[in-house]
Amino acid sequence: MNRLLSLAVSAVVIVGLAACTTEQAGRVKPLSDEAKRELAAKGMRVDAPIFVRIFKQEAELEVWKDMGGGQLALFKTYPICAWSGNLGPKQREGDRQAPEGFYVIAPSQLNPNSQFHLAFNLGYPNAYDRSFGRTGDYLMVHGDCSSRGCYAMTNPQIEEIYALAVEAFRGGQERFAVHAFPFRMHEVNMAKFASHQWIDFWRNIKQGYDLFEATGRLPSVGVQNRRYVFAPGSQSVAATAFASGSGLTMIYASN
Repeated sequence: MNRLLSLAVSAVVIVGLAACTTEQAGRVKPLSDEAKRELAAKGMRVDAPIFVRIFKQEAELEVWKDMGGGQLALFKTYPICAWSGNLGPKQREGDRQAPEGFYVIAPSQLNPNSQFHLAFNLGYPNAYDRSFGRTGDYLMVHGDCSSRGCYAMTNPQIEEIYALAVEAFRGGQERFAVHAFPFRMHEVNMAKFASHQWIDFWRNIKQGYDLFEATGRLPSVGVQNRRYVFAPGSQSVAATAFASGSGLTMIYASN
């Protein structure tokens, strides 16, 4: 990222935090010394880019950190305090389903004023969701351990996750990816759910899961013909892989 863009991203984060009332500002805590020691013990920079994975059935949220050159390593796994609905994607406003799929979070999606302590907006519906006419908004990862279609954490957990996001944005990350899955997509689980109504969708998103598992790097993700499409590695690889397709909408291209 060039210096001008980096300054602009930092300004968005700082302005967003400054906009809190006195009471709300107390929610946004700096990254704790303990978390900094945990990062240092794993050789991770405080301001390195982050990546988030969510698994519904296991009720786990993972935060990964970039170790350099796009290679990611797991920092911590947090138990999800509450999520609502069933396994399967969100389809419509009011169904109280927590989303599944591939999302990206920009600084403007951080909400220090959330009624659920702290939050970041997943950006649902994304291009894939919109291709099916799916509706709903304000789908979050937030605190207060109460869910009506969101992924809810305890307040100390969301404070740490939020602080990790703020540090990554301050370090120059423009946006971070969130991959939300119904379960860990190994073959045992896929066989267990082979007759489920959403198995075709899950086989599709498993392609992105498998690419990350195999490489430890974010795949590029797009939407084409109402399916997710993936390419490993860099934006140039993605451009080559997707070049022959029409009607492609990129969700993000990994660098």
